[in-house]
Amino acid sequence: MKAMILAAGLGTRLRPFTDNHPKALAVVNGKTLLQRNIEYLHLSGITNMIVNVHHFAQQIIDFVNDNRELKSLVSFSDETDEVLETGGGLMRAAWFLKDSNPFVLMNVDILTDMNLEQMLQRHKSGNYLATLAVSDRATSRYLLFDERDVLCGWRNVKTGEEVIRRKADNYYQKAFTGIHILSPDIFSLINRKGKFSIIDSYLDLADGHVIIGYDHTGSRFCDAGTPQSLLRASQMFP
Repeated sequence: MKAMILAAGLGTRLRPFTDNHPKALAVVNGKTLLQRNIEYLHLSGITNMIVNVHHFAQQIIDFVNDNRELKSLVSFSDETDEVLETGGGLMRAAWFLKDSNPFVLMNVDILTDMNLEQMLQRHKSGNYLATLAVSDRATSRYLLFDERDVLCGWRNVKTGEEVIRRKADNYYQKAFTGIHILSPDIFSLINRKGKFSIIDSYLDLADGHVIIGYDHTGSRFCDAGTPQSLLRASQMFP
């Protein structure tokens, strides 16, 4: 099994640290976010992965090359010409992931103790196109699911914007965690090009393909993308 860690973003929420460093190298209790997520994947037996790089790309490459104790085979997807967001970044790394069935995609600034192996078993149980980690927590943007946890749409509770792709009697809103398990079939189904969000592609495909949510409410979780949340992460993850 393979994985991709999304680490190309500019990390503007994490300034001033990201004025001189990539957010992937922000430190929580002596370990960078990147190292923590490599180790998180390793706990589930995933040791072959790719990391996309853009902002201070060479710092990330040097960090991996200088830390052989990571005990993983790490490749790089070069986005130094243009940061491609989650969807575009995934498509550029298709050469690495398309022979893996299935694979994990995750944001580098997410820390959690969610049981990834249980999520994988849920994904395999229905041979789904994608399984998305979600939880019951407050946010401004939610994914919408039906009673069977099948993705139906998206909602911004601040602006009132809503997108429905699959009809249901009731819609249940869940906050997305930033961890996905995907079938390699996704590469032949995405029609968007260049820079785009993978969530937009999920919405494109939701009416004709089964994308489900995996609820891990109760697991420790921190979006460590701001100075304040980095401090919170240091209290949650020793």
